Amino acid sequence: MKVWQVAREWSIDALELVDRPEPEPGPGQVVVRMRAASLNYRDLITVQGQGGAYRLPLIPFSDGAGEIVAVGPGVSRVSVGNRVCPMFFQSWFDGGPSASGRRLALGGTRPGVLQELLLLDAEGVTRIPDHLTFAEAATLPCAALTAWRALFDEARLRPGQTVLVQGTGGVSIFALQFAKLAGATVIVTSSSDEKLERAKALGADHTINYRAVAEWGKAAADWAGGGVDHIVEVGGKDTFQQSLEAARVGGTILVIGVLSGFSQQVSIPTLFSKNLHVIGLSVGSRRMFENMAAAIGQNRLKPVIDRTLGFTEVPDALRLMQQAGHFGKITIAFP
Repeated sequence: MKVWQVAREWSIDALELVDRPEPEPGPGQVVVRMRAASLNYRDLITVQGQGGAYRLPLIPFSDGAGEIVAVGPGVSRVSVGNRVCPMFFQSWFDGGPSASGRRLALGGTRPGVLQELLLLDAEGVTRIPDHLTFAEAATLPCAALTAWRALFDEARLRPGQTVLVQGTGGVSIFALQFAKLAGATVIVTSSSDEKLERAKALGADHTINYRAVAEWGKAAADWAGGGVDHIVEVGGKDTFQQSLEAARVGGTILVIGVLSGFSQQVSIPTLFSKNLHVIGLSVGSRRMFENMAAAIGQNRLKPVIDRTLGFTEVPDALRLMQQAGHFGKITIAFP
């Protein structure tokens, strides 16, 4: 089978397409024929050597979808022919976050999904909604699940509340879609008026071009009538202070991404004077995924895909991610 791996050094240019033996499932294991994968910012920084202390060679990417083509002895929760997603965390099935639950992550501490045949424990896959294509389902394990957990497991979003999402990448667009399903009012920020118009078409109630409005945090708070209930913070260094300004007293900032950098001075007086809840989070459990998949299936929600590239074009897909010009998700189609 064909496999993409980072072998010589940490860089996009060091990605290699190589041959490896086809896997055979042992007791409790399954083999998934991968049909699609999707990119996350985490995949880009991992390939560049900034995602963690991983060893080379590494098969990258955490998110994909495919069908089970073989099962080992003792497997009963899934069967050959099932359409599934591998779970981002292969060790987090239920409950809250823990060190043990987060220790096995695809495309990091475990080989990723950029392989034609993927060997996994049967507990590490979950069936996908019937109405989704493989490419659409491939967007769910990280970006969609992170947005879902942020809004519903952490923020406890209720109808009528306000949500601010930053930008129009994968997590942000899913947060917009999920928040609208829940009856929330959504503010979207971007530097592109074209992307803001597309966000309106998905249901955004108010948009702010942050290049045109430097103090966009205050602008969002004013529009929301005194502050935003929940902020999906994906920018990091260049956006966190504005998120503090946007939040209402008692509001929640859900820290998910570091698109603009890893560190920033924080206004401690704003934190305690507003009594803010700042929650860091990454992805979620299998149970959370199952709840999300049920909601997606019930509402026939369709993930937003910017473009799909072929399996041989993985380096080009990463460069597209690097340029940050996409709206929604970039996906990879397997042969």
